[in-house]
Amino acid sequence: MTDYHTNALNEVLGHLRDNHFSASAVRHLQDNAAAINKELNVTVLDEIPAFSTSGNPDVLPELARHGPEHTSEILRLLSGGHVGDFDFVREHARRRAEQRFPLESTLHAYRCGHRVFSHWLREAAVATSGAGAQQAVAAVADFAIEYTDAISTIAAGAYVSQTRLLADVAGDQRAELLSILLEGFDESDGRVAKILRGAGYLDRRQAFCVALARPVDPAEMINPARARRLVDSIDEIFQRSRIRCLIDLRYDKVTMVFSDIRRVSGWTTPHKSLAGRLTSELSTVGNAVLTGVSNDVPSTSYIPNAYREALLALELASVTQRVLQFSDIPARRLMLHLAGEEFLRILPAWANDFFLADDTINGALVATLRAYADADMNVLKTANGLSVHPNTVYSRLQKIADATGLDGRSFHHLTELLIVADCRRDSPTRRREPGSS
Repeated sequence: MTDYHTNALNEVLGHLRDNHFSASAVRHLQDNAAAINKELNVTVLDEIPAFSTSGNPDVLPELARHGPEHTSEILRLLSGGHVGDFDFVREHARRRAEQRFPLESTLHAYRCGHRVFSHWLREAAVATSGAGAQQAVAAVADFAIEYTDAISTIAAGAYVSQTRLLADVAGDQRAELLSILLEGFDESDGRVAKILRGAGYLDRRQAFCVALARPVDPAEMINPARARRLVDSIDEIFQRSRIRCLIDLRYDKVTMVFSDIRRVSGWTTPHKSLAGRLTSELSTVGNAVLTGVSNDVPSTSYIPNAYREALLALELASVTQRVLQFSDIPARRLMLHLAGEEFLRILPAWANDFFLADDTINGALVATLRAYADADMNVLKTANGLSVHPNTVYSRLQKIADATGLDGRSFHHLTELLIVADCRRDSPTRRREPGSS
């Protein structure tokens, strides 16, 4: 306990002795200890619903024991005992933290106790102090205030310290679990199997899915406070969901491993895709957050593959498609993304002439190729879709043939032209145009 609270309590206890708070007053309190304890318990339960509504079976019995501990401590102090360390208050606060019982409810209980003890202390002072009752009443009022202030400060400090300790332990456990799940593990490793089994990840009825999230501006993840707020906001969403979410920061990304029962038994219909159910909830995170979601996988051994899928989906997510499922990525786009800069360096010789011709008429050549493909290579449908005359479509196809030597009306040539066009569009560093500096 701090020197301030020790000194303050010693001072008010000295005032009590100076104002003749007698042994008979202490005996009066001792004789009524059972009534004081009963009133304490009833008052707290009447005023603070959190104790009665808690699902933890230890909360009410521990409350019933904690009230009498304060009665005994107050009687000890009033009988001349020295101010101690209040270890019983610290232990009670640590238990409340471990049970995730709200700190404000514990402190409210101490305020209720202040009223109850003040009442009984005043009554004892009036009943036994005679002519000095007024001074004794003032002294016991000061004592009740200082006592409540001391135990509230001690409880709050112990609760916060224990909460931080539990958070550190939970963080270590999350980090270890994520490392095991995302990096893969040898199923013959008994230690790892024990960890996963203890965490509930080896139930064969489960489906798993990995998601990765980051702000549109990746630099924001450099700020630890902002990164942690993003983790907390996503975690809060899934605390209200039946889907289990293991979440933490990993390599500057919010990393999530989701799991849920795939089916209740072999005779029941499988649940809807886990990845599909996640998308709507992840889209509520915010307009400035991009998220990549993997396909469902049937066991923990496939989670490393799911992580790679989520990473690819995150790299291809954009402000127009903030939450992207790996299953929604077209194979051609995925192929071009994986080819990356290497493919850009080996584009066909005609690519520059094609891009130049397209830019000359503001992208109309590539737009025509895309519309032609979407119309199943039907010129009339292409013209209708573009709101142009069919001859315009033929003219553009001829311009493409002149620039590239490829006939866009041929399936194989059309495919090659679209791949090159998509490569330019999806490249992270756009190809320099001829003549640009």
